[in-house]
Amino acid sequence: MITSLLVANRGEIARRIFRTCRDLGIATVAVHSDPDADAPHVREADTAVRLPGAAPADTYLRADLLIAAARAAGADAVHPGYGFLSENADFAQAVLDAGLAWIGPPPAAIAAMGSKTAAKRLMAAAGVPVLTVGADPTEADLPLLVKAAAGGGGRGMRIVRDLAELPAALAAARAEALSAFGSDEVFCEPYLPTGRHVEVQLMADTHGTVWAVGDRDCSLQRRHQKVIEEAPAPGLTVRQRTELHRAAVDAARAIGYVGAGTAEFLLAPDGRLAFLEMNTRLQVEHPVTECVTGLDLVALQIAVAEGEALPAEPPATTGHAVEARLYAEDPARDWQPQTGTLHRLALAHPHTEFTTGGTPAGLRLDSGADDGTTVTVHYDAMLAKVVAWAPTRAAAARRLADALGRARIHGPATNRDLLVRALRHPAFLEARLHTGFLTEHAADLTAPDGKDTPLAALAAALADAASRRTALPSGWRNLPSQPQVKRYRAADGGEWEVRYRIGRHGLDAEGHPGTRLLHSAPDLVVLETDTLRQSFHVAAHGSGVWVDGPNGATALTALDRFPDPAQRTDPGALLAPMPGTVVRTAAAVGDTVTAGQPLLWLEAMKMEHRVTAPADGLLTELRVAPGQQVEPGAVLAVVQPA
Repeated sequence: MITSLLVANRGEIARRIFRTCRDLGIATVAVHSDPDADAPHVREADTAVRLPGAAPADTYLRADLLIAAARAAGADAVHPGYGFLSENADFAQAVLDAGLAWIGPPPAAIAAMGSKTAAKRLMAAAGVPVLTVGADPTEADLPLLVKAAAGGGGRGMRIVRDLAELPAALAAARAEALSAFGSDEVFCEPYLPTGRHVEVQLMADTHGTVWAVGDRDCSLQRRHQKVIEEAPAPGLTVRQRTELHRAAVDAARAIGYVGAGTAEFLLAPDGRLAFLEMNTRLQVEHPVTECVTGLDLVALQIAVAEGEALPAEPPATTGHAVEARLYAEDPARDWQPQTGTLHRLALAHPHTEFTTGGTPAGLRLDSGADDGTTVTVHYDAMLAKVVAWAPTRAAAARRLADALGRARIHGPATNRDLLVRALRHPAFLEARLHTGFLTEHAADLTAPDGKDTPLAALAAALADAASRRTALPSGWRNLPSQPQVKRYRAADGGEWEVRYRIGRHGLDAEGHPGTRLLHSAPDLVVLETDTLRQSFHVAAHGSGVWVDGPNGATALTALDRFPDPAQRTDPGALLAPMPGTVVRTAAAVGDTVTAGQPLLWLEAMKMEHRVTAPADGLLTELRVAPGQQVEPGAVLAVVQPA
């Protein structure tokens, strides 16, 4: 029987596993890199072991350090979570060789699915349908998807629509795959831009029982990474669902699978199913399955590792659950990851954390961050997963959109607005889903909506004045005077100037005729325009101001009244949009470049980001080289416009 468990991971999944361990009476051990020294998962564990360093390669990817940590802390089991070494057969074997219990499938099963190319051959031999392309693709095979054989998460993937682009795509995918997974093996498969990503949750014991624990749809993706997932997968026929579950169980039996895993499939527009891959671990989106089945999948993983037998059949699903991944990124700026301090992350509605029961609201929050957490460049940009359950799909989507819209999220920019819009989009509500959904509807989902910014800026200025209030109201004069002036920059880059007076007759704000000030405090401003009364909750952290109003949230930056001329940047300078590492360059000083031409790539938060020429011209400076770390705002290169 397991008495102490080490989670060889960090963040949200570590906290999720610790929650189940507390319920089961199992002691917990955390590991942490130096940037994670004060992370929530470290504070919650009974024991924590330091992994010196910051980069994953020096910390969470060091099997020897993880096993040494388990021994030092007296753990008798290791749970890998997801990501990092969770699908590394050598790590699983090393854990077993150290005399520790491994909360996962046998190393041989992990190895069998470790290469996507080998997995496809194995599945084809087992009679599971697969997507394949010959060794020499032709025009008839287009479009193609180049994929890394040893990895996932969207890394090492390229879409090819012209055979002339294939050599460059293969080279780029190999380079990224080698950097991310230690293997440069890549392969091609047909790319179905309107296919659906559906998957089956598997659970198997050591006594021959294999469960297909319902299915999920994970079609809403950006950069081949999931954003919104739901269970069960909507719109499947009885035949399709039966075929899907049977293929998943056949895949698990073919490799002697044990524990939790997921078989992923592509559903073509014509209804054909094809095996994509098997994830030999717990999935990020497992909470939606827990919500519709009432199961604790982590508890089942532990029970199976202890030799317990599963019942003959899994429980039936009830209702519908939808999960949204909240990322620190800016969808309107090519999904650039964002860093900084997360000052606040809170749902306004009652909810549970890391478990499905106990609240009538049907809301669950799984997060690796809390108030004050620093979001760094070293790890994935996901801040939290918000999950809603309801008797119907439409009700679950509405509940989730409302919970996200009302959440207080103060810190780096996030994809919150995109998630809310996607959940309310008619195509989503009608279950017209496919992996290109976010691209197809990008104009609707990412278009700036600054209609509430002027009133939010006024509320911010009034809250700021209230925070400076002494005996008399700020701005009060016995005689008429110049208006109070405050300037803000909105998230879309627009600048707003607030000009107002407060006199005998109350508020007189330029651009806001008929607006009355009913209440002002540093954290709350209540305004009435005509007969419409609106409350604005205001939070200021340094120059950042977050205004949560009845129609959503507005992030502002308070600007100095007299900007510093020294902060101006020469035209043509390319600034680092985020902290990161230069992974490669594609131009040299003296080259003639064209607008939009890639000049270099930055890696941050497990993603690569292109930095392109802002205009046609001459590359006069290139100040960075591959491997170099850069900070936000650093000058990377200078292009002299033609």
